[in-house]
Amino acid sequence: MIERLAWPRVDSVRPADGGIRHSRLTLAAGLGAMLLAVSPAWAADDQGGAPVIEQETPDEGPTAEGQTADGPYLSDWYHQNLTVIGSKNIRFGPQQVDDIYLEYEFFGRKGPLDLYGYIDFPKFFGVGNAADSGIFDKGSPVFMELEPRLSIDDMTGQDLSFGPFKEWFVAFDYIFDWGHTTESRQNTLYAGLGTDIDTGSPLGLSFNLYKRRQWENYGAANEHSWDGYRAQLNYSYPLGSFDNGASLVYVGFTNHDFGSDLGDNDPTRTNESTVATNVLLYQFTHLRFMAVARYFHNGGQWNDGEMAPFPNSHGDSFELRSTGWGYYFGVGWQF
Repeated sequence: MIERLAWPRVDSVRPADGGIRHSRLTLAAGLGAMLLAVSPAWAADDQGGAPVIEQETPDEGPTAEGQTADGPYLSDWYHQNLTVIGSKNIRFGPQQVDDIYLEYEFFGRKGPLDLYGYIDFPKFFGVGNAADSGIFDKGSPVFMELEPRLSIDDMTGQDLSFGPFKEWFVAFDYIFDWGHTTESRQNTLYAGLGTDIDTGSPLGLSFNLYKRRQWENYGAANEHSWDGYRAQLNYSYPLGSFDNGASLVYVGFTNHDFGSDLGDNDPTRTNESTVATNVLLYQFTHLRFMAVARYFHNGGQWNDGEMAPFPNSHGDSFELRSTGWGYYFGVGWQF
């Protein structure tokens, strides 16, 4: 639903951040995950990210102690959910995007592999604003993000923890927007190092530092180059459980992109961008509800307040509004 991050985990599950066209939402720490989708080319989000929510499996779920695949989910480690997501004022692209779309999300931990990913089907229900297009109206049919991490501790058989850093990972984040032309496609790989951090409290915390390899990027000047870095902080906190079997969790993450050259020769673009995402997840064993507030500062590396270098969907000139709040709401089913 939104961007995916390497997520802090309450119980060895984590989340992500994404591409230029679609927003996504995912949550970690006792959550079910979800991400956002964007729209194609310059009409949608430019650095495809939406809040990412990765989930901690409820106590009665298959990862609880003593549980097996005979529990309420199909697998004892591979967790899935299907979610309908509505988004409003998403600012990854030059125009704000509103969309209602379908998302399939999956995540889990098995051996050294810590896996997270999602597939979005933009504008799946035919509802969105003028800047939005998707699977049925010549927009992108699919927006996906895959975020595997490989435990260095597990692969080497060594305990590399020290101080508050309890486990180390080789971390990746791959984002693909399947546009029909090069100008409507994104193809981005983030690669680097990640760690889970022991806070000595119920607060889950993780950190990833990536180098970005950019291939297609909706026709932007940094295509086919190594361009910049991303620092990613993920955090989650259980807020409570209820007599009806539900739980409430707060999940958040902040992505800071820096060191890019995209804005060097273009006043409408920037070399830095920050997105901070805040998620409330209310969930039962299968049914879940989520609400997300995300703050964008120069979202998608668009320079807020500058005049766009092209007309909007109505043929009019417009001012870039890449700084401000965007929102996501979702209803999903975990299985």
